[in-house]
Amino acid sequence: MKKLKILYAGSPLASALVLRNLIAYQKECGFELVGVLTNPPSMRGRHSDLIPTEVSKLARENNIPVFEFDHLMSDCRAAISPLGADLLVSFDYGRIFGPKFLALFPLGGINLHPSALPKYRGCTPVPAAILNGDKSLGITVQKLALQTDEGDILAQTELALKGSETTLSLMDGDGKTSPVTEAGSALLKKVLKSASSQESELVGKKQSGETSYTPFLNKEDGFIKWQESASQIERKIRAFTPFPLCSCDWNGVRVTILKAKLSDSKTTEKAGTVLPYQKSVGIEIACGDGSILIATELQQEKKKAMDYKSFINGARGFVGSVLA
Repeated sequence: MKKLKILYAGSPLASALVLRNLIAYQKECGFELVGVLTNPPSMRGRHSDLIPTEVSKLARENNIPVFEFDHLMSDCRAAISPLGADLLVSFDYGRIFGPKFLALFPLGGINLHPSALPKYRGCTPVPAAILNGDKSLGITVQKLALQTDEGDILAQTELALKGSETTLSLMDGDGKTSPVTEAGSALLKKVLKSASSQESELVGKKQSGETSYTPFLNKEDGFIKWQESASQIERKIRAFTPFPLCSCDWNGVRVTILKAKLSDSKTTEKAGTVLPYQKSVGIEIACGDGSILIATELQQEKKKAMDYKSFINGARGFVGSVLA
C-alpha cells in the first residue's frame, strides 16, 4: 500500500507540539510528513532579529522540508506541488486556504480546531470558552472547507475545565505538552490511521447545532471595566493570557493584572477602588455589584512582573486609589 504523504501547516508553539506528536506517529499510522508550511521568520527582540516559527524550528531539527510564505499564491503552490502530498493537515496556521491551494491535495485537507464545532468558529475559540465560563472545551478534527470552520466533522472530543485554566496553559502548557495539543493529537492519530487506508477523501458528518463565531482580539479588549463583576474580570484575565493581557490605568500608569482570584466578601466602595491592603490575602479591588477581585500578580508599565507583596511595596499610593 502506498504511504500517505502529508503536508503540515502551522506556526506557533501549540502547533509545534502537535507536529512533534505527528512525527512520532508516522510509522504506526502509515504516513510520511513530506513538508511543513509555516509563516516566515518575524523580527523580535531588542535587535529585531529574525526568529523562525516554532514549527519551522522543529521541522528543521527533524529534516523535514520547510516552506515559508506570506501568501499562498502561485509561487507557494509551485513550491508545494512537487512534494506530491496527498493530504493537508493544519493546526493554528492562521491563513485561509483558497481553492487553488486545496486542489493540490487529492485527499483534501483537515484542520484541528479547539472547540465543539459549530460552536466557536473562528480564531479565538479557547478564550471564548474561558470567557463564557464553560465547563468543558471541545476539540474537533474537521475537513477543510472554503468557509471558515464550516467543514464536515471527522472526529470530536472534549476536555473538562476546572475553572482555573488560561488560554496559555490550555494551548502551550509547559512548552512540551498541553491539554489541547494532546487531545487534538490523539484525534488526528485516529483520523490519519483511517486516511492511510483509503484512496479517496475522508468522509465526515455535517455540522449541526447552534453556530457561534469568535472575533480577532486586540489590545483594547484587555482594558478592564471595573463595573463588571469580579468573576467576569477574573475570567478575562485567564482568557486573555498570553494576549492581549488585562490592564487598567492607575493615575496615568498602565498596570497589568496577570493573576487574580475571587473573594467571598462584598464591598460598598466604588468599582475600581483598591481596598485596604491585607498582606495575607492579596490586593483587593472593588468591582461591579460589590464583588471583589484579589490581584496576586501584577506588572507596572516598563517594570517586571511581581507578586502582590513586591508590587505593593513599590507602588506608593496604590491602596485607596481608584483604577480606571
